[in-house]
Amino acid sequence: MPRTLPHVLPLAALIGLAAPLAAHAQGAANNHVLRVCADPDYLPFSNSAGQGFENKVAEVLAKTMGRTLEYHWASYRGKGGFSNFLADNLDAGKCDVVMNLPYGDNEEGYTNPYYTSSYVFISKTDKNYDITSMTALTRHPVTIGFEEDTTPETALQMLDLTQNAVIFHIADDPTASPEQLLQAVETGRVGVMITWEPAIGAFLKNYPDLTVTPVPTEEYGPGLPQVSYTYPMALGVRAKDTEMKTALNAALATSKPQIEAILADANVKSYKPPASVNYTNQ
Repeated sequence: MPRTLPHVLPLAALIGLAAPLAAHAQGAANNHVLRVCADPDYLPFSNSAGQGFENKVAEVLAKTMGRTLEYHWASYRGKGGFSNFLADNLDAGKCDVVMNLPYGDNEEGYTNPYYTSSYVFISKTDKNYDITSMTALTRHPVTIGFEEDTTPETALQMLDLTQNAVIFHIADDPTASPEQLLQAVETGRVGVMITWEPAIGAFLKNYPDLTVTPVPTEEYGPGLPQVSYTYPMALGVRAKDTEMKTALNAALATSKPQIEAILADANVKSYKPPASVNYTNQ
């Protein structure tokens, strides 16, 4: 499952009772403000200049809710990764919402999804690779690139395809850009890159010779569960902050056309959600 993507990892750890109580009191005192925790330097998601698609969605939601938008800036890619980011910022009451959280998260509260996207294969169009599934990679002597600790990595391990692969750490490095994943394909460092599509969509206009193909749901052996590479993404709130969740769900519904336009402008492709996902989360 993605984080701000493209990682999979456990989310916020328990941090004690005092911080949630303080967060509730602080949130109640700021009911005219939408307080968002965001990364100040992680395009295309967000930056301190407000250029990311998550920034723009936050602006629309704040306006719809009649609130002033305020940011608390902190890196998703600091020590401890996204789980520590949530614990140290959202759960500690420094904000009331984060702009990306996998729908159905086990630790935090979450709204209805506002987009559903997928991991994708990226390759040079002129290579004519017939790669439409993870298992298809076993038929091609091609160097594979992927992000560490992701759903694709698990599948590659089961298929015994990691020995000659190139591992990337974009989601751990605050100085790195997801565009580096596309550059690796462009220069031939890897033949096929597997990554979370929203991380690279905005950069694809600079790489017209690349082909993008979504990774389909697959089964890797008898009795093993199907693995989906498509994830609905929601807004994250504190688990007990039902008031904020309800207000955000209403704003998401009202501003759906504007949000869809923002995502389209950032080239965030929309995919059909997994059949197992129930989007009712009021």
